[in-house]
Amino acid sequence: MSHRVYFASDLHLGVPETDSSRKRELKFVDWLNNAVAEGATEIHLLGDLFDFWFEYTNVVPKGGIRLLGTIAKITDSGIPIHYHLGNHDLWNFGYLESELGVKVHHNPVIYEWDGLKCLVGHGDGIGPGDNRYKITKKIYKNRLAQFLFRWLHPDIGIKLAYFLSKNSRAAGGKSG
Repeated sequence: MSHRVYFASDLHLGVPETDSSRKRELKFVDWLNNAVAEGATEIHLLGDLFDFWFEYTNVVPKGGIRLLGTIAKITDSGIPIHYHLGNHDLWNFGYLESELGVKVHHNPVIYEWDGLKCLVGHGDGIGPGDNRYKITKKIYKNRLAQFLFRWLHPDIGIKLAYFLSKNSRAAGGKSG
């Protein structure tokens, strides 16, 4: 069987502001629907679809509802969607799996399609160097740090996360 595998990453929905984020979201929803229409056998989302994603016990970040609904519709139709977490969406605690039916991957995965092996993942922190980021990522992935962050009210926690993300981009010269 020939595989039609589609890949996308780094939408960073939620920044820089609502209007441009919504436009990107709608374009991406169209892209996903076109992938399905073209016979996609699976879709891999390589992280950072949202500029910030943290699942509180009973709250998920606002926005991206058209994208989330489209993902659920696609997985409900039987097409698998794999979400390879990025550095802006490390804090997935089961919502995407249970509500949308996606398969979440915390680390890069080796796949083989039609005899071709591929290493698939977000790509952040791979290879030598960037030790400051690697230390920061370990803090973000630390269960105690996640537990303490969860105690912040979502309005405060999400604003703090967007502030840190914006400053990180400015320091690194990245636009998203």
